[in-house]
Amino acid sequence: MFYEASGRAPLPFDPLKALVSPRPIGWISSISAAGAVNLAPYSFFQAISQRPGMVLYSSEGMKDSATFSRETGEFVCNMATWSFREQMHLSSDALPQGENEFLHAGLEMEPSQLVKPPRVKGVAAALECKTVDSFELKDMHGHVTDRIIVIGQVVGVYIGDEFLKEGKVDTAAMQLIARCGYFDYAVIDRLFQMRDHTASGSS
Repeated sequence: MFYEASGRAPLPFDPLKALVSPRPIGWISSISAAGAVNLAPYSFFQAISQRPGMVLYSSEGMKDSATFSRETGEFVCNMATWSFREQMHLSSDALPQGENEFLHAGLEMEPSQLVKPPRVKGVAAALECKTVDSFELKDMHGHVTDRIIVIGQVVGVYIGDEFLKEGKVDTAAMQLIARCGYFDYAVIDRLFQMRDHTASGSS
């Protein structure tokens, strides 16, 4: 099968998100200038630089996370894990603007160290970020797409001590979850290694 992506896919559902998967979930907590707290999962999320550490997430429309990340210049990426799967899913519900997803999902807030947005209490890991850029994504014709890209520089890293083994993060023990296509998710509970022939293996 081949089809031109500019048209409608000749399938009942668009396969793009199923093909580009699994995708890590950035569970973004943010706070407005007025103190309203927001928490939402984003599957268009990725690390984009190691030095300096930077991550980005993409919002479909100017939702609270993107608005607050711009407004106060800070956000926290909580790492979504198997033990928090139901709460993560609940935090994706469409709530009235300003309503606290932490309360809606039955989660507790825990203070961050270097930024104002709180992290999810009990989360395996979290990245405290300062917003360094935010812009509307454009298509190949230069048209604005109503997709907001938010880039943050990591200024603080929290890792639960129980997930540190011999100086490394035990990703499999964390059981990070990722988004696949449709209503599908995946969990990382098994790893395998392939040594880089040239790099030092520090990534």
